[in-house]
Amino acid sequence: MFCYQCEQTAKGEGCTKIGVCGKKPDVAALQDLLNYVVKGLSQVAVEGRKIGINDQEINQFTSKAIFSTLTNVDFDPERFVNLVNEAVEKRDALKEKVKSAGGDIDFGEGPSTFIPESTFEALVAQGEKVGIHSDPDVNADILSLRELLIYGIRGMAAYGDHAAILGKEDDGVYAFMQEGMASTLNKDLTVDDYIGLVMKCGEVNLKTMELLDAANTGTYGHPVPTAVPLGAKEGKAILLSGHDLKDLEEILKQTEGKGINIYTHGEMLPCHGYPELKKYPHFFGHYGSAWQNQAKEFDAFPGAILMTTNCIQKPRDSYKDRIYTTGLVGWPGIRHIADKDFTPVIEKALELPGFKEDQNGKQVMVGFARNAVMGVAGQVIEGVKNKAIRHFFLVGGCDGAKPGRDYYTKFVEQIPDDCVVLTLACGKFRFFDKDLGDIGGIPRLLDVGQCNDAYSAIKIASALADAFECEVNDLPLSIVLSWYEQKACAILLTLLYLGIKDIRLGPSLPAFVSPNVLDVLVDKFNIMPIKTPGEDLQAILG
Repeated sequence: MFCYQCEQTAKGEGCTKIGVCGKKPDVAALQDLLNYVVKGLSQVAVEGRKIGINDQEINQFTSKAIFSTLTNVDFDPERFVNLVNEAVEKRDALKEKVKSAGGDIDFGEGPSTFIPESTFEALVAQGEKVGIHSDPDVNADILSLRELLIYGIRGMAAYGDHAAILGKEDDGVYAFMQEGMASTLNKDLTVDDYIGLVMKCGEVNLKTMELLDAANTGTYGHPVPTAVPLGAKEGKAILLSGHDLKDLEEILKQTEGKGINIYTHGEMLPCHGYPELKKYPHFFGHYGSAWQNQAKEFDAFPGAILMTTNCIQKPRDSYKDRIYTTGLVGWPGIRHIADKDFTPVIEKALELPGFKEDQNGKQVMVGFARNAVMGVAGQVIEGVKNKAIRHFFLVGGCDGAKPGRDYYTKFVEQIPDDCVVLTLACGKFRFFDKDLGDIGGIPRLLDVGQCNDAYSAIKIASALADAFECEVNDLPLSIVLSWYEQKACAILLTLLYLGIKDIRLGPSLPAFVSPNVLDVLVDKFNIMPIKTPGEDLQAILG
């Protein structure tokens, strides 16, 4: 196997024996095979669009198949066998439609004509032949940009799937996914061509995040500032981790009146700010942080656990029998719920002891999305003008277990008292419970939301730039990002598409970015690796 799509990849170069995330070689090979077949399906879909054939079932399947290969989503090899076979069936059915309508389906040998083997072992062997380094003659910079494009599309597919679950879709998003995947088979594309596609990925991802924002706020209302308990309440308990608001709504509905309290974990924390979710009295609080302590937290939680969107890394036997997955998430030996009937989770929670007594803890504030922040825009602008607020820092992104992420805790702790910190995504769990006080009644630490709520952060920055009649790059704003997986890649491409410069990125730079491609990013956008908190703050604030 070879995989280097996430930040924690082995030695900063690539996982070759088993993924640091726990992904096994057979799963890696089957993911590579699915990626290969989806490229062929995308070729046919692109040709179909040229002659007016646009199949919504194909579009949705393409998005879900791409999403399933994102880090920590699905580790179940049997499900990938099914996805590969389904992709081939849909590809062949679409080819017949396109051919009958006069389209050209002669793409030569490759994924558009690929025939899967009938046994598991043979399929894995096929996957081993079509991985990242299957073409030894490919130019290193082309390979780097090709993988960056694919990873950006994977992040975009995740956001698109969340939006589609709540009824928000845009054909342009599906069209680009297929265009982008198909383009990676074109050996005539140059470095400049790929740079153009990568920037377009950032543009389309902005639209995708806008769709998801509209889906979330249209369904559950705009987030409002809300205090969330970090303790526990006596009684039965279910813990939700991941990103999916629809799953949270369903579990809240299905547990009404059953004496079960619902807790969030990881990226679900911002859900407490949505009016249509916070109205449930048994939606109690938040338990735990994110990746760095996940196993210990799950061991200590005395209830049932439901994983949405992202799977747990290397699950322990101590809690395997009370963990469930939903949506695309999967792991061998862990029960999957495909129909959103969470009866098994509820029954397990009722069997388990739950919390025997109240556990008082801190509270944290959430709900500072764009509506809430812009509601006090006048105070913010006045604070800048009278020099009460010197600088804004957007410190957010992914969390992970790899050493070096304490940088973000130390960075926020050292930020001067006359500066405001905006944060989003699970990276905030390095410092989310810090009491930074306020400036003129405005909290110094503002939780904007989940990773996809980078859209809210963009809208906040754009509104401030309009108010000060300047460009975003001219604002007293610095962006310090932590990255882990492919949703972060998609967001970074969006920021670059918007022309945002001087982004600091860590804990380490992506292994899939070649030196020449990095030089382009540095030259055009002044993107830079993090150093030490002290050095970076000195460089920013002087």
